[in-house]
Amino acid sequence: MFYYLSIFMAVYALLTLVLALLGNVSKIARFGARIMTGYILMVVCALYGVVASIFLRVIGNVGIAQWTVARAFTYTLGPAIGVEFVMENEEGMWSDRPVVFVGNHQSELDVLALGRIFPKYCSVSAKSSLKHMPFLGWFMALSGTIFIDRANRQSALTAFDNATKEMKTRRQSVWIFPEGTRSYATTTTMLPFKKGAFHLAVQAQVPIVPVVIQNYSHILNLKALSFESGKVRVKVLSKVETKGMTGTKEEIDGLVEKVRTMMVTELEAMGLGDSKKNN
Repeated sequence: MFYYLSIFMAVYALLTLVLALLGNVSKIARFGARIMTGYILMVVCALYGVVASIFLRVIGNVGIAQWTVARAFTYTLGPAIGVEFVMENEEGMWSDRPVVFVGNHQSELDVLALGRIFPKYCSVSAKSSLKHMPFLGWFMALSGTIFIDRANRQSALTAFDNATKEMKTRRQSVWIFPEGTRSYATTTTMLPFKKGAFHLAVQAQVPIVPVVIQNYSHILNLKALSFESGKVRVKVLSKVETKGMTGTKEEIDGLVEKVRTMMVTELEAMGLGDSKKNN
């Protein structure tokens, strides 16, 4: 075990050094180096997640599997690429359980954001195609990810029914990106929300906790091949109760509108941040 840990630390140190050197060469070199580092560390953390999930299942505590891997990812990748997600009102992540967390979905860097945000006893919802990805898909399946096949309505409903049972029996919270896909937004806006997260919250009679991640296109812009260092604000908003709701169309539509308005208003108030450019 110590041998493999030593190998990992040596490779990690080498990657960090190479990244620092390439970062001073050009913007394109910096972009490529940081993307490469991100994927390498994601694979390493996913493999760790496979082992951790199996162990935690054996001891009956798989509910923290995604949290422990999320923290491992943010503590390795964050310092390596110089990106930090700064939490505001973090106590809102822990004050209730279970809840449905909803957050805005910008790009692949959201994986690092989740690494900082993710609380214990929470499972993420993801599209079903991710289940078949080597390493990451294995970890997600073993750790209790809620896979949604949006092309198959019955399958999606079954997945949410199972999630409701988990929330009630194991008090497991759920994280959902209600936009349904990455927006790659360069302005303070969001895509229209899908209703699955809101149906789930009403079905389970649990609060919705909106989490807003500041637009970080100043740090990562895939179209411009730009990947800089910097800080990104993350704010946990006030919870929205669903107790007593029966899931009528009017209730769900009103809930979607209320939560989305809260999140867009906060996103606009945050504005665009500044990156720490190397050259």
